[in-house]
Amino acid sequence: MTEYELKAIVRTNIKRYREYRKWTQAQLAEKLDISINFLSDIENGKKWISPASMVKFASVLNIEPFELFKPADVPTPDVYTLFSRYNDEVVQAVSESLKQIYCYYQTLIKKKPPARVRGVKKSGKTDKVRQGEDYQKTGYRGLPGESSVAENEK
Repeated sequence: MTEYELKAIVRTNIKRYREYRKWTQAQLAEKLDISINFLSDIENGKKWISPASMVKFASVLNIEPFELFKPADVPTPDVYTLFSRYNDEVVQAVSESLKQIYCYYQTLIKKKPPARVRGVKKSGKTDKVRQGEDYQKTGYRGLPGESSVAENEK
């Protein structure tokens, strides 16, 4: 990594964290007690900041100083928080969907009426009929293009 690339990462991160907090350059400059022009020059790569200023930037932006040096393609802590918050819910939803798909696939293989999937209820049908125990009475005819189960049993 060259010096130019390192400076580009730092100035990009300053701007990225400022925009993440929805602050204007004027607001951040006021919090840092520097001029707007100086902040603009830093973000545009015309000026560089001292180590003491980096600590001040990190403090005002509420980040650790090393985070100013992380490339943009490394996920920020808010991404990890988002993933952890929805991880369990997503895993549960995907698991339920896969169970439903598996049940449907099994019914296609066995050519029986689809079993009732938990949480899904057909109006006017009993669980006994939906589970295929009494499929002769339901008039199940199979999928379009297939011959009916009743015809295959003759």
